Amino acid sequence: MREKFFGIYKGCKHNMNLKGKVAIVTGASSGIGEAAAKLLSRKGARVVLAARSKDKLLNLAKTIPDSFVVVTDMTKPADIKSLIAKTIGHFGRIDILVNNAGCGYDAAVEHIDIKKFQEIFTLDVVGPLLAMQLVIPHMREVGGGAIVNISSATALMSLPNMGGYSALKRALAGLSLTANEELKKDNISVSVIYPYMTKTNFEKNTLKGKEIPVAWDGGGNLPPADPPEHIAKLILKAIETGTPSILAHEWIAKMAR
Repeated sequence: MREKFFGIYKGCKHNMNLKGKVAIVTGASSGIGEAAAKLLSRKGARVVLAARSKDKLLNLAKTIPDSFVVVTDMTKPADIKSLIAKTIGHFGRIDILVNNAGCGYDAAVEHIDIKKFQEIFTLDVVGPLLAMQLVIPHMREVGGGAIVNISSATALMSLPNMGGYSALKRALAGLSLTANEELKKDNISVSVIYPYMTKTNFEKNTLKGKEIPVAWDGGGNLPPADPPEHIAKLILKAIETGTPSILAHEWIAKMAR
């Protein structure tokens, strides 16, 4: 199974031209989502900006031509259903889904708060899954599409205090790779991206459990955090090529081993 996580996994391969395609990006109000939305727009896609922060989305929309704002809480099924319905109502189709919205949780396994874990599970796994289930029939109708789910390099590692978050991102990766196999016949690719740390507000917004010691630093030998634009380029690669698994850096594979 290891080869599947390290980008050797063979899945639906296609060469998607983004010109005129409709792309939903969740968590689009900042960080990776914002960078991805801007890049996809520059490549010719019509972008749907989805997040909870209405003001941030409206300001972003001013910089992205022909974009469409849908305020969305990815923990609420009604919001996710509304996002899909409004996108189809506005653009008439869905070609691309980027499941980027999510939240981190740092806690030792012994101290994982079950209620918090269930809440983040809803955001990091259930929300993306429901969005996938809702867009797949529409992608099938238009002859194909691309789904990109943002996991984490921690899903491939066993790092102290990241067991809960790693488990959620492993679940998302498992759903992604399985869906990719199931949907090849429909010309729908499902890709999973494994970012390293990025220069965003993600860590600031990460929930913290009690008794968290000094953060793991890889022995002081890890490279600096990536700009969100780096991950945006990997998202574009996944959409254009259908590559099932993409690591932010090759050294992640070594760490996973």
